[in-house]
Amino acid sequence: MPTLHWIGKEKIVNHHQDVPFRVLEHQYGFTENGKQKEETNSGNLIIHGDNLEALKALLPKYEGKIDVICIDPPYNTGKENWKYNDNVNHPKIKKWLGQVVGSETEDLSRHDKWLCMMYPRIKLLHRLLSETGAIAISLDDNEVYYFKIMLDEIFGRLNFVQNIIWKKRSGPPNDKDIAATHEYILLYSKSVQNVKFNRKKRSENQENRYSNPDNHPKGKWAADNLMANVKGGRYVESLNFPIINPNTNEEHYPSSNGNWRYNKDKINRLIENNEIYFGKDGKGRPKLKRFLADVNSGVPYSTTWDYLPHNNAASKEIADILGHLNIFDTPKPTKLIEEILNLISRKNSIILDSYSGSGTTAHAVINLNKEDGGNRKFILIEMEDYAETITAERVKRVINGYGEKAGTGGSFDYYELGKPLFKKNGYLNETLDENEIRNYIYYTETKLPISKVRDSKNWYLLDNLNQTSYYFYYEKDKLTTLDLESLSIVKIKAEQYIIYADNCLLDKEYLQKHNIIFKKIPRDIKRF
Repeated sequence: MPTLHWIGKEKIVNHHQDVPFRVLEHQYGFTENGKQKEETNSGNLIIHGDNLEALKALLPKYEGKIDVICIDPPYNTGKENWKYNDNVNHPKIKKWLGQVVGSETEDLSRHDKWLCMMYPRIKLLHRLLSETGAIAISLDDNEVYYFKIMLDEIFGRLNFVQNIIWKKRSGPPNDKDIAATHEYILLYSKSVQNVKFNRKKRSENQENRYSNPDNHPKGKWAADNLMANVKGGRYVESLNFPIINPNTNEEHYPSSNGNWRYNKDKINRLIENNEIYFGKDGKGRPKLKRFLADVNSGVPYSTTWDYLPHNNAASKEIADILGHLNIFDTPKPTKLIEEILNLISRKNSIILDSYSGSGTTAHAVINLNKEDGGNRKFILIEMEDYAETITAERVKRVINGYGEKAGTGGSFDYYELGKPLFKKNGYLNETLDENEIRNYIYYTETKLPISKVRDSKNWYLLDNLNQTSYYFYYEKDKLTTLDLESLSIVKIKAEQYIIYADNCLLDKEYLQKHNIIFKKIPRDIKRF
């Protein structure tokens, strides 16, 4: 498969593994009653911090658990003033650190910088996405062609679903000879065999096509063509026969450029079941009764979305909510995100947006939940300083109501990126909550979050999985030694024990005989 190469690629392919693991520090919870110190445990998160580090912080709890990823990254237009801030320790890339990316004529490496910024983030997003999940990425012509090749490499070309074209403005501005009126939404699945998309809801006009004038027991129906067009005039003998109108005994043959859709036996069954329509007077040519009950899944989505609000509507929407104008260059209307979620999400989906901007994705999630009684959860990540004053503030106002809009209700928890789990010398950061360390270690062993509630009788036990018990024999203020006496920490019988401690005085034979694997703190704690 063809691959894309750019300056610095070989240095950032595994950069996501070098990023320090940081914990998430809870700042406050928010409900309809306002702020609170305690976590709401609603499952809705807004995280302020670098999205590369924030994505890594989500792995222990959310790897393989995110159902929908919906992102609107920098388009790299040369007017966005985004900076390359990934601290990759290589001369080719380090000189970019903190530089504002310029326009095409000023910055010949702007596409390299953008791809270096996006690659490690997409790698982590791929890890977070569930096997039945899908990702939707908004872009324009500046990077979409490079980016698709990169996505083919990370997701696999077979997992490319579609490139949706969204009409972002009603017409071109007068100061341009040829002006873009569209943007793209690249849609990929984690596994094309497992993903399932929804169909588009019917419009009121489409619904009104169906009626039940003959009180058929299957309900409303609409007349549909009983013919199947045959390309090239191919003749199918079994599908070419006369249909006899039971009301007039008149024979009706298929036209010369087609056949009936079904064979004679099925047609006869349809006639017996009153599922063939011969016109209002019963004397017309046969048509199929297409029952609404058989097509309730909706209609297929088109790859051209020209029926949704435009960017200017999004700007007005933000102004109505927050009272600010021109905050973002390319805001997305809530209806666009709702349509993406209608296509991809289920009522209980977890939805992640790691370039959350004004919080449009959370707004769309809350709206859909109110509309269909769903329990979708949102996770927003925003690195800019307006994460609190704009991103979170918008969600608060949607929950409580703004202007003449009634509040939707709901809640979320607001987090900041905290300290790294490991110090520069490789030792554990003992200023952190011990539960954060425990969760990290269990995740590195099992790729799962801890499900067991810690109790005083099994204080050092992390959890059990597949007849293996995992222990973290750790004390913040003293060294721990695994010996015959300290083995009393093991209270539950298992086929195998993995025990972390500072030291071990048990010999290899004893460990092997009792199926104990000793791991030294911090040397044997995995980094990812």
